[in-house]
Parts: sequence; C-alpha cells; structure tokens
Amino acid sequence: MSRIQTVFSALKTNHKKALIPYITAGDPHPKHTVNLLHTLVASGADMIELGIPFSDPMADGPVIQRASERALKHKVGLKNVLEMVSEFRQKDTQTPIILMGYANPVEAMGREKFTQAAKNAGVDGVLTVDYPPEECKDFIADLQANGMDSIFLLSPTSDAARVSLIVNQASGFLYYVSLKGVTGAANLDIAEVKARVAEIRAKTNLPIGVGFGVKDSATAKSVAAFADAVVVGSRMVVAIEQSNEANLLSNIAQLTQELRTAIDS
Repeated sequence: MSRIQTVFSALKTNHKKALIPYITAGDPHPKHTVNLLHTLVASGADMIELGIPFSDPMADGPVIQRASERALKHKVGLKNVLEMVSEFRQKDTQTPIILMGYANPVEAMGREKFTQAAKNAGVDGVLTVDYPPEECKDFIADLQANGMDSIFLLSPTSDAARVSLIVNQASGFLYYVSLKGVTGAANLDIAEVKARVAEIRAKTNLPIGVGFGVKDSATAKSVAAFADAVVVGSRMVVAIEQSNEANLLSNIAQLTQELRTAIDS
C-alpha cells in the first residue's frame, strides 16, 4: 500500500477528509520550499501537491503562472524539485508528496530516468496534466512498479467513457477539476460539483479530491462534506505572493490551520 493509500485509509477510519495544499517548488525562493513543506504538515496538511515550475502551464491561472515565473527566475527545474523532496524526506518519511506538472520537463529528463529519480527522492504520486491516459500506459506502469501512484484529472466535461478509461488507470486518488477553465478561475456551484462527484464515485472505489476552485474556508467546508479530499492551490499561492520573508511561514501556517478547522467541522 502506498503512502497516499495509507493516509486515505487512516482518514476514512477516523471519519476525516484530506487537506491537500498546493505550492510551486521554488516559490517565492528555492530556500523556502522545504520549510514551507514542513510548515504545511505541522499546520494540518495530510499530503502536499508540489508543482514543478514550467514556462507554459496551460491548466493554471495567473496566480500559479506567476508562481512558476518566480521559481524559474531562480532557475528551478525538475532536478531541483526532486532535490527538495529528498531534503524534506530527511525529516518527514510519512507525508505523501505528489508532483504536479507537465510532460515537457519529464520528457526532457527521460521518463525512465525521471521515474527512478522520483522514487529515490521519495515522491509518492505524479500528476502530469498533459499526459492523456491513452498515451501513457508505459509511464503509469513504471510509476506503479516503483511504488508511486498515477493521479489523473477529471473535469466537468469528461464524458462517461472517459471517466471509465481514467478510473481504470488511476491509483491513489482521482482529482476532480471543479470548474471549467484554469486554476482559481471562478466560484463553485457546490450542488453541481457534488452531483458530479457522486457520478464518478459510482464508477470507482478510489478516493476523490476536489480542487481548482476552493478559494476559502467556507468553500473547503462545503466540498469536504462530499469529497474525500480538498485541494487548495491558488489561495495558498496568493498567501505566499502576499507575504514577505519575515511572515511567510506564519501566514501559511495560519491559512492551513483555518482550512483544517473548516474541513474538520
């Protein structure tokens, strides 16, 4: 059983839902990333999505695009991201880390080399936005052979056939994109998201996380009522963007604690 599966199993036993914050590796500066990861865990995160900076993040809105730009100014690449995960693992061997990014950096490193390096670093899952399930069966097999989960996105426009295709290839959990558009794009129609999650749940036993539109504690609480995990990205990155070096960790800790409290309520 992977670390991701272990965490979801424990949460289910305790009737709790997962809080999965997202940050971009290297934002606002590479020296802060590992400390941010530890702060998120200490403040209530169950697992973390760590974004791989990329120059053309097509699924991301302006907030996360700016985070990638800040990281890329410091020349943070995939190799650096894996080094950050390795450093994090020196103190934390339990919290799942999910890499989220795009195919280009993986292809540039080489898929087999990436898979081995990710395993050695202590990565638990990989979500590659632009690897369609029809074209990455070998990559999925490599990940799973090395003890890592393959996370896939499902969207409001995913039809029944595509949902079935994805749930049969995914592991760890499914990530439901709760709105049409990029990250942080709009306010959620909670009733619509709830109905869509119920449709997906009828096809799979995998946990279902919801993200791309969770902007505050109230939304997080509403989503946690029917989803297995709440993913918070743009709101977390905004907090990083609006912080300075002196208050960065305390601001992130406060936001994470507020989200944790809302989800648990």
